[in-house]
Amino acid sequence: MLLLRPNCECCSRDLPAESTEARICSFECTFCSACAQDVLKGACPNCGGELVTRPRRPAAKLFKFPASTERVVKTAGCTPVA
Repeated sequence: MLLLRPNCECCSRDLPAESTEARICSFECTFCSACAQDVLKGACPNCGGELVTRPRRPAAKLFKFPASTERVVKTAGCTPVA
């Protein structure tokens, strides 16, 4: 089951479970759409994997299977991809 991490690893922007702006790789590294597109050019800086839209969990399931509250942030942010 996806963790649904609560923030962008680059800029720390909040990404609640219902957000349409969250992007993830196959390891669930999580980024906002702006960082994923503009800074990272669609590739995860951690594993090199493709960043895709994170699925949203139905609201009725969030009660039983809540999103993660653990925030992961790169201390130096993300290095822009040329």
